[in-house]
Amino acid sequence: MTQNFIHLKTHSAYSLIDSIMDIDSLIKQTVENKMPAVAMTDRVNLFGLVKFFKKAMDSGIKPIVGADLILKGDKEFFLFTALCKNKTGYDHLRELISKAYLQGQVNGIPTTQWDDLIQYRDGLIILSGGRHGDIGKAILVNDQSLAKQRLKNWMHYFPHDFYLELQRTQRRDEAAYIESAVVLAEQFGAPVVATNDVRFIHQTDFEAHEARVCIQSSRVLNDPKRPKNYSNQQYFKTAAEMQDLFSDIPESLQNTVEIAKRCTVELKLGEVFLPQYPLPAGTHLKTYFEKKCMSGLQKHFPNTESQMPGHYLDRLRFELDVIQKMGFAGYFLIVADFIRWAKENNIPVGPGRGSGAGSLVAYALGITGLDPIKHELLFERFLNPERVSMPDFDIDFCMDNRDRVIDYVAEKYGRDSVSQIITYGTMAAKAVVRDVGRVLGFPYGFVDKIAKLIPFEIGITLEKALQQEVELAKLYNIDVEVKTLIDLAKKLEGLARNAGKHAGGVIIAPTKLTDFAPLYCESGSTHVVTQFDKDDVEAVGLVKFDFLGLRTLTIIQWAVDAINQLPPDSPHSSSFEKEAGERRSRGILDIEKIPLDDEKTFSLLKSCATTAVFQLESRGMKDLVRRLQPDCFDEITALVALFRPGPLQSGMVDDFINRKHGREKVHYFHPDIEPILKPTYGVILYQEQVMQIAQVLSGYSLGSADLLRRAMGKKKPEEMAKLRKTFISGAKNRGVDETVSAHIFDVIEKFAGYGFNKSHSAAYALLAYQTAYLKAHYPAEFMAAVLSSDMDNTDKVVSFYHECQSMALKVLPPNINEDFFSFRVNEKNEITYGLGAIKGVGEAAAKHIAEEREKNGNYRDLFDFCERLNLHTVSRRTIEPLIYAGAMDFLGVNRATLIASIDKAIKNAEQKNKMQSVGQTDLFGSLSDEEKKYIAPDYVIVSHEDTLEKLSAEKNVLGLYLSGHPIKIYENEITRLTTCAIDALSKQMGKSVCIAGLLIAIKKIITKQGKRMAILTLEDRKGVVEVTLFSKLCDEVLPYLEKNQVYIVHGKVEEDSFNQNIRMLAESIELLDVKRAQLAKRLVIFVESEAHVEKLVADLPPIMQPFQGGHCPVQVFYQSNDAKVKIELGKNLSVHPKNALLAQLKQLCGEAFVKVGY
Repeated sequence: MTQNFIHLKTHSAYSLIDSIMDIDSLIKQTVENKMPAVAMTDRVNLFGLVKFFKKAMDSGIKPIVGADLILKGDKEFFLFTALCKNKTGYDHLRELISKAYLQGQVNGIPTTQWDDLIQYRDGLIILSGGRHGDIGKAILVNDQSLAKQRLKNWMHYFPHDFYLELQRTQRRDEAAYIESAVVLAEQFGAPVVATNDVRFIHQTDFEAHEARVCIQSSRVLNDPKRPKNYSNQQYFKTAAEMQDLFSDIPESLQNTVEIAKRCTVELKLGEVFLPQYPLPAGTHLKTYFEKKCMSGLQKHFPNTESQMPGHYLDRLRFELDVIQKMGFAGYFLIVADFIRWAKENNIPVGPGRGSGAGSLVAYALGITGLDPIKHELLFERFLNPERVSMPDFDIDFCMDNRDRVIDYVAEKYGRDSVSQIITYGTMAAKAVVRDVGRVLGFPYGFVDKIAKLIPFEIGITLEKALQQEVELAKLYNIDVEVKTLIDLAKKLEGLARNAGKHAGGVIIAPTKLTDFAPLYCESGSTHVVTQFDKDDVEAVGLVKFDFLGLRTLTIIQWAVDAINQLPPDSPHSSSFEKEAGERRSRGILDIEKIPLDDEKTFSLLKSCATTAVFQLESRGMKDLVRRLQPDCFDEITALVALFRPGPLQSGMVDDFINRKHGREKVHYFHPDIEPILKPTYGVILYQEQVMQIAQVLSGYSLGSADLLRRAMGKKKPEEMAKLRKTFISGAKNRGVDETVSAHIFDVIEKFAGYGFNKSHSAAYALLAYQTAYLKAHYPAEFMAAVLSSDMDNTDKVVSFYHECQSMALKVLPPNINEDFFSFRVNEKNEITYGLGAIKGVGEAAAKHIAEEREKNGNYRDLFDFCERLNLHTVSRRTIEPLIYAGAMDFLGVNRATLIASIDKAIKNAEQKNKMQSVGQTDLFGSLSDEEKKYIAPDYVIVSHEDTLEKLSAEKNVLGLYLSGHPIKIYENEITRLTTCAIDALSKQMGKSVCIAGLLIAIKKIITKQGKRMAILTLEDRKGVVEVTLFSKLCDEVLPYLEKNQVYIVHGKVEEDSFNQNIRMLAESIELLDVKRAQLAKRLVIFVESEAHVEKLVADLPPIMQPFQGGHCPVQVFYQSNDAKVKIELGKNLSVHPKNALLAQLKQLCGEAFVKVGY
């Protein structure tokens, strides 16, 4: 090492609270500065260690492993840096960091105890922490005695491994600290070391770094009171810059090089450390494994008296041999064990996903639910005997109970050996714009407008958003504040923001986890995760088990439970069915034994009624289903494989469909491979088909054929030439003409990149079929389960509600005397509303309401409701949304009165509860429940209820209108402005029409050409229609469109090829307000009594005043038995005839008494 300075203290973005430096930039800067080594010392974590190590080694840089730690004192915290000299030091650093999170957190700060540090001191070099270390803090309070005592202590325990740290970054008290620290160093012979406490690459990055710090600390940049803990000098300085800074203390620079020489840690990457399955005493793994597989497979052939079919036995023996030679028997047993436990505890488990469904051993052990021989799935696609790699089972569990399975695994294998895996939330485009806007102090509305212009697209970047969104690019170029916001956000975009938990990854280590990776947990939490992410835990040799949560399994379970009428107190009934209670018995449905050729199910699929059907509910998939018209299970498997960009764009889909329907001739290329390609009409759709063709045609083993498949996917020209020669030669040896085999190879090569894993397709096709079967045969129970599964997503509830309407299923409005937390089915086969789907009504409150009602009878009125419930569980915040949702409409009192009476009812309930607690009774305490029915509740009466406000509040809590529709107010005039209603569009196919509707959804689309389109959803009281805006019209009107406004649309009616519904192609779209302003000739108010006149005189002026100044004259038409009078109000009283004015006038005068003249 010829350099005279090495950076030993740098934070990457993985420090989370500070730093905007990513690992690639850190290593790149080290290389450019010709520094041979660099340390990364993130704040109490090793999150990025593996990535840092790999990148440094790949770049010829020596990685120095370390971290900044926080020492817990009696009353304060001290910072120090620990660097690893060797493997022992690295082992000890993992332990110290893990203990800091698991045992040392104080107010969310992970701290290290002195005793722990002494226990794990071997192999560590300590940097004192400068001003923030214990010596530095003693110096800065001028306690030299304490500083000396602490220095002696460090030097006693770390006699050759402790360095006094010096920094010159232009921060407060640095000069005073260095002056004293150097004196102490000379006095006690302590070595000194210079660091620059690096947080960013370039000095110009300081503002972005400060923004990041403010985001994490919820501060604003221009807040004069915010802590200023960093300076613009904390960039990655060159050795020359550091020499200039410390020319007076050259040994502090040379010591960085000496420390770097002393620190050598080799991470062993690529080895695998399998966990051990706990075998029964006295058994051998091989024998036990074979016995479990054989007995498990036998259960699938209950009617075979002697032995199972020979080809099953042969396949089983082959797989057993491969698995045992690879050393994976224990892995299979572990997976089989926790799946067995889940099933025994009524936790739904998926049939398997990924290539694991190709294993007969997995099928025999109950890991998967598909017979791989029956469905022609290949074991070698999962485990290749010619290419050793870890097996990888992705197991789907019911979403609600997955954590119970993980908990079982932790108990069985030891909580110090089992954990989940960390994941990192990043500063994504929309979020970082909002964050940066906040720290810059920009108004919320301004920032919200910019953020909403960023397309809602997975993986969208700010750069891409500027290219796609014309309006955003325009603002960026003309508005300085927008440019400032976007430019600063770009510097932070993509950085790690927070630590979380991987959706399904679970690690089971052969010994304690800290032997392999440091651990992390949130303050106050018991959920431990590895500090290495999913890629890095596998790199250090740990085995990942995927426990994935799949909502579809929960839906199936709930629906089957409801169908089978499990008694509410059964230990195997779901919480869903416990709520539902006992209903009529229909016998037992076993979803795993339903026939896979059910005519009613395929009729449902062919009709494209696949909303809520697993994997088949998207618009594109519905179109594919419509075109394909599947009539067997294999074709559902094909659907899953076909619906991907490759097949859709390559022509495979068209070939498959045309050949199925006889519009195109099927080609099999060679008679020997016809059985392989017959199920897919000669189309090479699956990866397994590529392997089988190579086996049958060219004599490959299936293991070699898998290697061929993998190589073809990479498409390297030199490699492909070799593969082609081998393939043709093999085929020639089996009597196949070279021209034919060459052509087949070319076809395989073309489609190899598009081929899909049939094992995965078949497993997901089974779930698709099961949900379709339930929807076809038990629609009410299925849709109740579907609605219940997404109650926290109002948009989905609304979508499923409309699906129920299209299925002629009645969904009853909310009712506190009928409903439970979840949606359920009543005796009339109607779906009762789930209280949990009302915004603001939590699970605890909904269940408390239902339990009290079931125990003590229906609620008589609002006062009775409040008296009987725990008002901490069911507070005003719960009662309001229940009223807004109409759940108390049955009481016969308008909602405005109920809302006005809440406080009185709560106060009354509290008084009664207080009296009961001291043994007093009220005036009516001696009355029976029957007698109390005749006591009228003392409501706060509100005689006038604003219909629009009522409906608005209803939609706010339900997501849809149930008791009415705001468009009703305008229906009379709409008939004059339109040519047909939405529900009549099917009779206008191909014609140009004009409709009116309430805009309820806007979906923005970017075309392949980069142009903008939009799909609007409009509804009136009788129907819903999607309206397509092409790019020209879209660009003109999209910025001005608002949801929940009424629009007039001119356009052409056509069939939507995706779902066979009606859609409109818009030619123009205008607000009803605007259209009315253009065409209205007068606004007429009808009056029929003297009292009416008096009311108008008093109330009309304040209503009219905000809308005056328009061009629409106002007339008052008075008519009684004696006279008719028409009064023209003056021109100065002409109005803008807006919806809001009409709504208020109709509220005042009555709907029939306000008309717009055209």
